[in-house]
Amino acid sequence: MDLNEEVEILQRVPIFSKIAESKLKLLAFASERIKFSAGDVLFKQGEQGDAAYIIIDGSVDVVVNSPSGSAVVATLELNQIVGEIAIVCDVPRTATVRATGELAALRITKELFFKLSIEFPHLALEVLKEIGGRLEETTGRLSEAMVAG
Repeated sequence: MDLNEEVEILQRVPIFSKIAESKLKLLAFASERIKFSAGDVLFKQGEQGDAAYIIIDGSVDVVVNSPSGSAVVATLELNQIVGEIAIVCDVPRTATVRATGELAALRITKELFFKLSIEFPHLALEVLKEIGGRLEETTGRLSEAMVAG
């Protein structure tokens, strides 16, 4: 995959859709492309967050560990971002993220993310919307689980 293909993928990610192509080229160039195999862990719950990942091929399971065991709370796929909560909110990772199969992702460091957020304030707003949506979805699933259990 070349730089232009990575830019096309980034343009399909909602939080990056309003950023100029020239800036997305910089983002794609400055990001690290990483491959994972099935079962590989991108990061673990409780770790300090240093990067977010854009899924460019494959999918990941988002797993939350609790005293009663672990549960998959979401599966994220192509053009989705994962790991943004820890880098935006400066809190430990809220979940473990594991590749469900072969996975390719762009790793965006915290520093690069904040540089982009300063240049494009709407980027931070879009990420906050994403975080809010995930929180709402997770809270709903937890409520359903508590009623069912």
